[in-house]
Amino acid sequence: MRAAVYRGAGETLAVEEVPDPTPAAGQLVLRVKGCGICGSDLHISEVEGALGHGTVMGHEFAGEVVEVGADARGDDGPWRVGDRVCALPGIGCGRCAACLTGDLMGCSELHPTGFGDVGGAYAEYVRVGARESLLLPDNLATADGALVEPLAVGLHAVEAAALAPGEDVLVLGAGPVGLSIALWARQLGAREVVVSDYVEARREMALRMGATAIVDPGAEEVGEACGRIAGHAPRTIFESVGRPGVIQQCVGMAPRGATILTAGMCMQPDTLLPVIAGVKEVTLRFVAYYRRADFELTIDMLRAERIDPQPMVTQRIGLDALPEAFEALRRPADQCKVIVEP
Repeated sequence: MRAAVYRGAGETLAVEEVPDPTPAAGQLVLRVKGCGICGSDLHISEVEGALGHGTVMGHEFAGEVVEVGADARGDDGPWRVGDRVCALPGIGCGRCAACLTGDLMGCSELHPTGFGDVGGAYAEYVRVGARESLLLPDNLATADGALVEPLAVGLHAVEAAALAPGEDVLVLGAGPVGLSIALWARQLGAREVVVSDYVEARREMALRMGATAIVDPGAEEVGEACGRIAGHAPRTIFESVGRPGVIQQCVGMAPRGATILTAGMCMQPDTLLPVIAGVKEVTLRFVAYYRRADFELTIDMLRAERIDPQPMVTQRIGLDALPEAFEALRRPADQCKVIVEP
């Protein structure tokens, strides 16, 4: 099969022929219909030694079952060739408490998709766990099943915040994670959802995905703008930028007793002045990934047409265009979620 292969930090991905995946017992092989380019792939590809040469990335995906391994069962019975599915991006042991409670990313024997020995979906085919796969609703195009994963990231972050009904929130960063957080915050009862981003096009996307107000941080101080809009300083702040200095920025604008949830996944050393956070008695919580239940609720909401992630999709490309698009996303632009359709 053809796949976009990682060749080292600073190197452009190369589309090459690689071996087709083969399902073991309890596994499936999907023909990839859609795979989103994720910011974490961009970040980790810049870190020398973080990925092995020859790695095929891509962990936001959906596709059609083309091979079924022995004993490959889902919630409703055996999987069948032709089933349209998305999957949590990893294959767990299926025996530990984390796997049995839906916390796949907590499995100590996890084989993550796209970061190691389980090749990702920047490819024509991908191998997945049968237990980790979920059926897509009839009203969702298979390629758009790739949006379930980033939506589940945002849902998990908002759930972790335990918002009170009518609470006001501030979201820093209007990339796919920030937009997903805005969408779910509004769905789960927030009053004002203020989103800040330097890129005008992304701010406009935020308004279409749940934001009640937007802020250009290049034109005004974000905390003051949020105070003007909501009537008070932001008590719940979501950091979805993932760059050094942003957490300290959140602490600086937070009032006493505020909660900061960081979903930005910064991959560089950062600094924090604890005394400021301490004096303000700020709660700082790091969130990442999701639970199986987040995928299930996201799919249910898509089936019911209660949520619409389409505003974040800015481009659909073929596999040959992936290397160039991947590099272009490193630079600030109007792009948001790019879906590869091999």
